[in-house]
Amino acid sequence: MKNILNKNLDLKGKKVLLRVDLNVPMENGAITETSRIEKIIPTIKLLLEKQAKIIIISHIGRPKGIVVEKMSLKPISEKLSFLLNKEVFFNKTPINEIAISEINKIQNGSIMMLENIRFYKEEETNEIEFSKKLSSLGNLYINDAFSCSHRSHASVEGITKHIPSYYGLQISEEINALKKITSEIEKPISLIIGGSKISTKIKIINNLIKKFDNIIIVGGMANTMLKHSGISVGKSICEHKCGPLIKEIIENAKKHNCEITIPTDVIVSKNLDGKGKEKNINEIDEDEMILDIGPKTILSIEEKINNSKTILWNGPAGYFENPNFQNGTKKILEIISQKTTEDKIFSVAGGGETVAVINKFKKFDSFTFVSTAGGAFLEYLEGKTLPAIKALNKNV
Repeated sequence: MKNILNKNLDLKGKKVLLRVDLNVPMENGAITETSRIEKIIPTIKLLLEKQAKIIIISHIGRPKGIVVEKMSLKPISEKLSFLLNKEVFFNKTPINEIAISEINKIQNGSIMMLENIRFYKEEETNEIEFSKKLSSLGNLYINDAFSCSHRSHASVEGITKHIPSYYGLQISEEINALKKITSEIEKPISLIIGGSKISTKIKIINNLIKKFDNIIIVGGMANTMLKHSGISVGKSICEHKCGPLIKEIIENAKKHNCEITIPTDVIVSKNLDGKGKEKNINEIDEDEMILDIGPKTILSIEEKINNSKTILWNGPAGYFENPNFQNGTKKILEIISQKTTEDKIFSVAGGGETVAVINKFKKFDSFTFVSTAGGAFLEYLEGKTLPAIKALNKNV
């Protein structure tokens, strides 16, 4: 993997096009969560040390090729400037000769952020001429946006064909962490997977069954497993036509000697605002819904984690938005965090809700790696080749 740590790479005075993902959550123009901004800072600092001229390319939202003022990157440039304690010049000039002229004027060790790249329809259609135009803005290109790397877009895939291209620090770290749970595994390895629909994660499960020793299914996905094993789940969130999928999982697990674990006890309530009652899985009434895992299931999961050397976690164990149903998720978080801190396991977590939980309980630094990549993270776990990664490998 060729990245910017290459000792022979002289960047002094070079215009470096840095593609990052600054698609952060915002409310009324204010940024509500900054982890994606913070993750790119090491790459930026290294480029500053090397006296490069940094031109940041990113996006926010889905403006579909038109200018949408509330999707401007200006507030994000200001937040990045604050976090770096250094001016970030914001350039909303359209990508043309004027933009090139303005970029040429910036000093060594300076940062300029361009306006939302998705204001151009050619970005998502990956048009060749637009990719060439983008490449003309710099001397070399760095992709540090793993979370966009499952897209065949101009600024992540097309551009690499027209300019020397490299991996950034964050994308290198992400790929190396994911290799540890897909191809360079230290066993025993366990997957804890949750979420509302098992149908959306069947490809991940079937890909990882071949490599993992344990797959622990929680959340709405577990309800579907229980339902199709003949257990009444009341009015719990559940998919009702997944019999063939469940059969496929069970058969693949037997074939590859992977143990599947589902809850044996749960916390139920008649509504999402309730307090919750502990029950074994064969005691659930028709007007109740499963909203968390119970203490026996937590102990079973703890035992699996304690006997593992590598852990992948994707998806909460219950309806953690209500504190009465967050115990299972919180306990999983605490167990993994403690084992990681004691240097007894290699832990990777990812997925939107999982990252939200980790942030809620301030445990971001208690995992070996936390992926904020969303769709790219999940597609990688499915075993797919990501277009931008393939392009980088081909064109570095």
